[in-house]
Amino acid sequence: MEQQKTIKRFIEVRRDLGFTQTEFAQLLGVANTTADIERGRTKLSGKLVMELLRQFKINPLWLYGASDTKYLEPSTTSVIPKVVTVDTADRENMVLVNAKAAAGYPQNIHDTSWYRQLPAFDLPIPEFRNATYRGFQVEGDSMLPNLKPGDWVLARAVEDLDDVSPNKMYVIVLQDAVLVKKIERHPNSGRLILISLNENYPPYEISPEDIQEMWMVSSKLTFGVDATTEKGLLRQLQESMEDLKRQIQS
Repeated sequence: MEQQKTIKRFIEVRRDLGFTQTEFAQLLGVANTTADIERGRTKLSGKLVMELLRQFKINPLWLYGASDTKYLEPSTTSVIPKVVTVDTADRENMVLVNAKAAAGYPQNIHDTSWYRQLPAFDLPIPEFRNATYRGFQVEGDSMLPNLKPGDWVLARAVEDLDDVSPNKMYVIVLQDAVLVKKIERHPNSGRLILISLNENYPPYEISPEDIQEMWMVSSKLTFGVDATTEKGLLRQLQESMEDLKRQIQS
């Protein structure tokens, strides 16, 4: 009876999270599918129970029928800056992290001496007061059309994951990468969905525990600005068509 209850609750978790048997197996590190587990042919291993706890906060005691509390409270994930630099007047600097430095940022995130090699400045604009800001260079085209490769984003430190808005862009420092994405919460699991504005890049999920720091993009620095407008482009197209007509007529 206890095993049947555990299997029933395992199936309930998968369905509540919206995964197929194959998708759930892939997430949990199970070969091929969870079908054998759900039929009672394969025992629910301790490793599997730990993955359910780590990724989705599923209470092992609930899974085995010994508790009515399905989800455990998520551990507090600290996403605040690990190092902040100041100038000679004890004002916070805005450190600039270019694309090359970003490759080593996750590994050196606690190393105060590493930050000294990065350029830093104070921006005397009211919008950049009373908060910690950092500049990050955009690499790749996943956030086109809003952000071009080589653009810089100026971003404010996020103190709590609960402050994340689906209408903003964020710099997310993971264990091995620095990304710029939109963020949405999975409605059931509490995992985070990272979304690119360029539709060629599919969204994907991460666990909050994967994040070391998070910064909300507040503004950007872009280069190669020109005066071409949509009207200007339309005019160019019309002139090209008229020129083509003249060539055909002559």
